[in-house]
Amino acid sequence: MRRRDFIALFGSTIIGRSALADAQEAAKPVIGLLGGSAAETFTARIKAFHEGLSAGGYVEDQNVSIDARWANGSYDKLPSLAADLVKRQVAVIAAFTTPAAKAAQAATSKIPILFTTIGDPVQIGLVGSLSHPGGNVTGASMMDVEVGPKLLDLFHQLVPKAGTVGLLLNPANPNVAIITKSMQTAADTLGLKIRTMNAETEHDLAVVFSSLPDSRVDGLVIPRDAFLESESVQVAALAAKNSCPAISQDRAFAAAGGLASYMLDSLAAYHEVGVYAARILKGERPADLPVVRPTKFDFVINLQAAKKLGVTVLPSLLAIADEVIE
Repeated sequence: MRRRDFIALFGSTIIGRSALADAQEAAKPVIGLLGGSAAETFTARIKAFHEGLSAGGYVEDQNVSIDARWANGSYDKLPSLAADLVKRQVAVIAAFTTPAAKAAQAATSKIPILFTTIGDPVQIGLVGSLSHPGGNVTGASMMDVEVGPKLLDLFHQLVPKAGTVGLLLNPANPNVAIITKSMQTAADTLGLKIRTMNAETEHDLAVVFSSLPDSRVDGLVIPRDAFLESESVQVAALAAKNSCPAISQDRAFAAAGGLASYMLDSLAAYHEVGVYAARILKGERPADLPVVRPTKFDFVINLQAAKKLGVTVLPSLLAIADEVIE
């Protein structure tokens, strides 16, 4: 073979392989991941999502790609982030947190959407029913709104002398009205007064804690929210600095020095969303996939924090705790 012919053949082979690689890459389905918080706060849950996806036969960078967009707690950014994913024509959108799910739902009625939400997805308007979602949306609901009353009850048992409890909420969270209503009902049953305290920025948190002496609350209850979760370590530090007993729906809070945490095991929810993503990529419809509801709870008590706060933890509470930090 002449040198010129060999070079031409070699060149055409390289071009052919490159074109094949490009075609394979283009054919690889893309999952759009939309998060309301910061990626760092979702590390364990993202891992659970990948494990569920892998169980269904899909591994990132092998036979599926993932395009992640994070709002970092700024919920007002979610609509544009969702629109970007729709514009890219991703195969499915995994929306982590209720605000992200609502933004994705508003952005498309065609692309399958898988949510993880702390509220009732029927009441929020994400699906028609839990067993038969209908439309292009389904996922996993941790129903953490239902956990709120139990959170307040546990706080009451930890700090029985408390009469007024501060309810720390992010007013940008679409579940606020539902959370407030359920907590008020629980407070009435327990004979407690609750006072709503709002924070959707770091500055707001500083203001809330600086106002504690004037607000005359005897402690804080912190329902789950993506922004407040991302600030769990800071909130725990502020609570300790202000000698404020508090309970949160985020385990990181107790681990960082907060008095206690009580929450659903959310990792199971993210694993199931990964499994659902794989099933949808294989051709199943969101309308036919019932909403998943994890049922495992974790109660964590930080005895070091209790000692510093002068809180005596009853043996009955220690007995039901899943973890005690000493």
